[in-house]
Order: sequence, then C-alpha cells, then structure tokens
Amino acid sequence: MIRSSAAHVQVDWSPDPRAQAVLSAIIKEHLRTGEPVGSRSVAEKCAGVAGWSSATIRNVMGELEEAGLVEQPHTSAGRVPTDKGYRFYVDHLVGDARLSRADVAAIDRALGASGGESNISPGRLMERVSHLLSELSENVGIVVSPSLADNRLQHIEFLQLADDRILVVLVFAPNIIQNKIVRIDERLSQDDLERTARYLNAEFSGKSLLTIRSEILAMMCEEKALYDRLLCNAALLCERSLAGEEAEAGEVYVDGASNILAKSDFADIERLRDLFRTFEAKSRLVKILNECIARDAAFGDVHVVIGREHTTPSMQYCTLISTPYRIGSGETIGTLSVVGPMRIEYARTMAVVNYVARIVERMLREGTNVPDSLGSGRVESVEGARPQ
Repeated sequence: MIRSSAAHVQVDWSPDPRAQAVLSAIIKEHLRTGEPVGSRSVAEKCAGVAGWSSATIRNVMGELEEAGLVEQPHTSAGRVPTDKGYRFYVDHLVGDARLSRADVAAIDRALGASGGESNISPGRLMERVSHLLSELSENVGIVVSPSLADNRLQHIEFLQLADDRILVVLVFAPNIIQNKIVRIDERLSQDDLERTARYLNAEFSGKSLLTIRSEILAMMCEEKALYDRLLCNAALLCERSLAGEEAEAGEVYVDGASNILAKSDFADIERLRDLFRTFEAKSRLVKILNECIARDAAFGDVHVVIGREHTTPSMQYCTLISTPYRIGSGETIGTLSVVGPMRIEYARTMAVVNYVARIVERMLREGTNVPDSLGSGRVESVEGARPQ
C-alpha cells in the first residue's frame, strides 16, 4: 500500500461518494490540462450519473472549496486542487496502477535488460536510474546511494605504495568496492599490513565501519597482551581509511532539473531559484529525502509528500514521491525519488518509482543485470502503486 507523510495536512471534512467523484473528476481534468476546471467539464465527466445537474455539481464544488480541497484562482474561474485535495486523492482515490507495456519496455532498455549488458557498476546504475526516473516522469529524478559507513564490510586489503602511502581496498555487500589511498606517519611493512588485514577480516567481517571503529577502540582499552601491536596497527589503519565515512551521506544523483523550467507551475522565477538551490545542496537534499522516508518507516512502501506538508519552504509547491531500496539483506538503504509540481501524474509515477526500486534491489543483490523474469512479456504481473 502507499504510505504518505504522517505529518501531512489533515482533511477535516470527509467527502461523501458524490463529492469524491467530483473531486476525482476535477483532479484528473486539471492534471490533463493544467487549467481551472469548471462545473460544465465535471458535468460532462459525470453525465451518466442520474440526478447530477450542473447546479448540483456547483454546490458540491462549493463544499469542496469550503473544506479546502479545491480553490478558485479568481472569481470567474473554475477550481483547481489544493495540496489537501491532492492528499485526499492519493490516500483514497488513486487505487492500484499497472505499468504499461511502453513503460516496462523503457525501463528494460534503460537498465540494459534487453541488451545483454551485465556487471554494470553501482555508480553507473544510479546515474541511469536517475535519468530514467526523470525521463519517464518528465520531472526531476533523484537517487541517493546508501552511505558506506552503514554498509557491511565483507573484506579489506592493504597494499604498500611508495612515499608511505597505502592502498586500502574495501569490499562491501553486495559487490561494491571502494579504493582509498591513505598516508600514515608510522612505517609499516607489507607483512604488517597483511597481518592486520587478516585480523580485521577474521574479527570484523560482516560489520559496519562504525561498528568496527568503536569495537577496536574498546578493545584497545582492555587488551594488554600479545595483540597490542596488532590492535594499534588496526586502529591506525582504520582511522585513516574509515575516518570520514561515518559523516558521509550517500552519493546523490540528480537528473532532469531542466524539465521543470517549462512547467507553468514554476513560472515564479524566485521560487524556481530556491528550488534549484535545494537540488544543488547535497546535504540538504538528503535530509529532505530522509525525512520523507522516516515519517513512516515501513519498508517497501511508496511515500508521497505534497505541498505544505514539506518543512522546507522551497519544496512547498512540489510533490515528492519516494521509495527506499535496500542493499542486500542488511539495513543499509538508499532512496529513489521523483520531484515535480503538485500537478503530477500520481498513480503512474508511484508505480514507476516502486517498480524501478525493486529492480535496482535485484540488480545490486545479484551483481548483474535485470534478470529475465523481470524483462518484457510479463506486464500483467507488474504492480506499482500499491506494493503488497
């Protein structure tokens, strides 16, 4: 099911079925045209319903306006949905959505499912995914990779280089390798480095970088025997190779920011500048995405934050659609997101974000390309908007 922000704007009035139908008709027409929707347009959509005159529909539209679900830009105009209206729509009226064959084919092509490519690097995969989300939604696609500080270390190696430099090779689950070159003041032989690596791999494999560092420091306070020298070497090398990782957020991949330039929803230049500043500030953007996911921590759900539900002013005219993805079987997660105006294609975008996230998980877990079972030809099994 879809999980939306727990802190979202509350709707104090619950529309009856007739009002829900009118609200749904207004939103769908506004999503299609971008224009205020009048009672005549709604009457045409609801022409088959007995007793629904234009006067009745106008009365219902007035009730929706009083409840804050729609608003009238000016006196002679029709109505447009508010963020509260979109929230009710997402929570109660969107329903399930299936990806079209065209969307499935586009995803397969973008991620290499139909071209036989394999062993794509995680970084390259994230670039492709952010571009894919942007292209399919015609908005901004954002991918945040998990922080390596929280990921579980499978293997570590040290290699002595010239000028007191050491190459550190960190292998994380699943199939993520990071190389770092560090310098240390104390001269260590290659044998010292190999002994330290064997010790770290034997004692700490499967633990996060943060756990490794804290456990080594605790052991140094307690150990007084033969392993003092080994622990000192391990602590020194960890300090150089792991320091800083704990404060590092995951890499952020943003694609398609230019898509919003042509949208009438962002005609206000100052508002647009503020939004672009948010996209450029990595730490700020990660904080916004983490808050979106943290509001409702159930894993595997699609999270939707709309308009004034955002605590960041520059995002209060936007919709953020996100879902977490998990690396391997651990607790390390990243996020896949689409940012656009509140007038966004909710059902399809939620379906795309969810489906792509599940494919990314599979690809990272297997260290290979999209498996055939997720390729084309099985559209009927592609559930998107409300993952079970």
